[in-house]
Amino acid sequence: MKARYRYRFYPTSQQQQSLAQLFGCVRVVWNDALALCKQSKKKPSSADLQKIVITQAKNTEERVWLGDVSCVPLQQSVADLDVAFKNFFRSCKGKRKGRKVGYPKFKKRTNSQSARLRVGGFSLNASS
Repeated sequence: MKARYRYRFYPTSQQQQSLAQLFGCVRVVWNDALALCKQSKKKPSSADLQKIVITQAKNTEERVWLGDVSCVPLQQSVADLDVAFKNFFRSCKGKRKGRKVGYPKFKKRTNSQSARLRVGGFSLNASS
């Protein structure tokens, strides 16, 4: 059984800035990976996308700021895109239950931004 927890926290201005940077990096990685998938005739594997969109992009001058955030949410963003494509293709073939799923879309700056972290990707320090 998997457990899921929801927490509400009130970040300081420094933490808000760090979160905004994290959300922006996750959005850019998703959009870069999706653009790469649209360009290629055959969808690249998740490992290849991570190599191109995260690892190689950090070495370029225009995306060097991707190294300022943890790599865990960036990798999770590429994995989420892979799941979105799998759901889309299974939906097209009729193998997926539920309503039809559309082709993955580019992410925009909105009020509802998110980033997923794995268990080892973060820590919480409770202070009163």
